[in-house]
Amino acid sequence: MTFRNVFALTLGLVACSGLTASLAHAQQPVSRPIEINAYPMNDQLKSQIYSKPAQMQDISPEQVRGKTYFEPTSTIVTQKVNDLSTDLDTLQGKVAMLSANLNALQREGEGKAAEYYAAVATINTQLQAGTTPGNPRLLKRVSLAESSLENLGSSVATLNQLAAEAATTSSEASYLLEAVRAAYGLSGAIEEDHVRLSELEDGVNNTMVIIERLLNNVNDDITRTTTYLSSERNNLRTLALAVSNGDLYGKSLSNRPFSSVATEASADASMPVTAGSPGLMGGNGSYGRQAAPLSGPRPLVKIKFDQANVNYEEPVYVAVNEALQRYPDARFDLVAVHPANGNAAEVAIESTKARRNAEKVLRTLTQMGLPLDRIDLSHKQSPDASSNEVHLYIH
Repeated sequence: MTFRNVFALTLGLVACSGLTASLAHAQQPVSRPIEINAYPMNDQLKSQIYSKPAQMQDISPEQVRGKTYFEPTSTIVTQKVNDLSTDLDTLQGKVAMLSANLNALQREGEGKAAEYYAAVATINTQLQAGTTPGNPRLLKRVSLAESSLENLGSSVATLNQLAAEAATTSSEASYLLEAVRAAYGLSGAIEEDHVRLSELEDGVNNTMVIIERLLNNVNDDITRTTTYLSSERNNLRTLALAVSNGDLYGKSLSNRPFSSVATEASADASMPVTAGSPGLMGGNGSYGRQAAPLSGPRPLVKIKFDQANVNYEEPVYVAVNEALQRYPDARFDLVAVHPANGNAAEVAIESTKARRNAEKVLRTLTQMGLPLDRIDLSHKQSPDASSNEVHLYIH
């Protein structure tokens, strides 16, 4: 057998063997082997498959305290805080307006008071130097002083209105403070909201302090102006009487808010009778201390109307003024005394004259500032009287 034949035989066996194997494989199920690919995976697929676990970035303190967390954020509480802030601005605007009005009233009052005291100073200076009764120049000054006081009186009504407005503003501030404090409990706030609420709370508290101070100033001005007007109106009536008579008197007898009280009575406790003008009978006395309480009526002034014109005003003022220094709570009896001599018609005429003279003295005392409710008026006849007289007693 040649080599060619042997090779051909071998190929035939191999072919038969392969055919037999193919037939046997076709009779059983096919199983695909796992393919192992040695080629590298792309980066996108690798980042998706191998993403966990991953190392996170380090956070520095600067990043925590920076603007990353505190980005501008608007909440419901933020809008509430904005509304409260607007209310506070409105409230402070009202307080500023009230303060400006009060300052304007105070400046106006100072100007009117300066005008009043300028007129009074001119009158007192001329009275001290000497003048004529009913001097028209001084009467003009009296009219100017009265006008200044009336203008001050009208400012009291404005001050009362200002006090009412300040009280209303104080109530609004209290309500706003409660609203600010209630806003702390609202849900959904951020840190900045509570910071602004703290600022608003302090702002409202400071505004309330200013309102309280404003109320105190207004009330002080009302009290001071009212007292000032009452005192100066009495003084002006006394001053007008002085101008009418051409004499210099002191302040009104009603302006005595306080009096000193001594522990010992004066050595001479008897009340002197004022002297120094025609028609008045007098004695001597001292007024250095608070006297012992009066046990009964004591004579103070006896005015004889035995002339056409009796200048009794200044001595009466001095006597009553000194009496009130010793007895601040004293009362006075004004008695019209007429002679008992003559027939019934003459006695009646003298009685009428005495009563008219007593009424004249009564008007003078009230113009000097002595309250009318502290004076008792009566009349009597006396066999010792030679003319009409008016007696003033203290008790």
